Amino acid sequence: MMSELRYEVLVHDGLPRHREQRLPDGSPIVSSPVSSTLILGEHDAVLVDPPFTHDQVRRTGDWIENSGRTLKYVYATHGHGDHWFGTDLLLQRFPDAVAYATEGTIAKMHEQAVAGRAQMWDVDFPGQIPASPVVYQPIPADGLELDGERLLAVEVGHTDTDDTTVLYVPSIGLVVAGDVAYNGVHQYLLESDHGGIKSWLHALNTVTALQPRAVVAGHKNKDLPDDPRILAETRDYLLDAQRLLAGSPSPREFFDYMTRLYPNRLNVGPVWYSAVALLSGKES
Repeated sequence: MMSELRYEVLVHDGLPRHREQRLPDGSPIVSSPVSSTLILGEHDAVLVDPPFTHDQVRRTGDWIENSGRTLKYVYATHGHGDHWFGTDLLLQRFPDAVAYATEGTIAKMHEQAVAGRAQMWDVDFPGQIPASPVVYQPIPADGLELDGERLLAVEVGHTDTDDTTVLYVPSIGLVVAGDVAYNGVHQYLLESDHGGIKSWLHALNTVTALQPRAVVAGHKNKDLPDDPRILAETRDYLLDAQRLLAGSPSPREFFDYMTRLYPNRLNVGPVWYSAVALLSGKES
């Protein structure tokens, strides 16, 4: 009898962004910590959300090798580059693995691989990101198989970007949530105008209905457990942001309020640059 699937999480620390924009106190903006999840079978493994820099990919490759498993599949939950840019480099080390994503995610990847890199990623992280051809193929409708168990892509629509998904492993009650849920990290709201928060709240309902026993956030404090309560915490954060945005505050007012309300969340950078983008034209 095969043993039950299990999972491990590798969290990569945030990196300085080489952009002119600074936080209100003048300090530099950094990226949020980003997590990769390895779902482990008896002999094989599935990696969810490869990281995006040369150093992170090397560290992830060592982690996979040290697991003693053969990497069978790679899955990306959504198209933001920090969750997949390193895939091609990783597959050079594990050439028998196959990379899958949903069609919506793949379309977003093509945008990020060209315009996204030129406009943001290579500006913020010069020389750190490997070549990022889109090597993903559409995931089968019945998901992936590991040790006879199904790993299912659940499409949830817009969360912190368009066409996001989670990977659901019913046999162990695991949801690898990508950016649908955050865990102890300030949430990226820059793409949340035009009804984005409402859509994100609906996505959280979809994931909550799965009744997971563990939820891995794409951006998490590595010292915190993968407790399903992060779905409610992500929701509360969105509702607080939604209420504040409705009052048309200045970027600084929004930043100060959210960072006071959530003093223990990591990385205030997304609060500031999201506020500047969403509230442009307001007095600061």
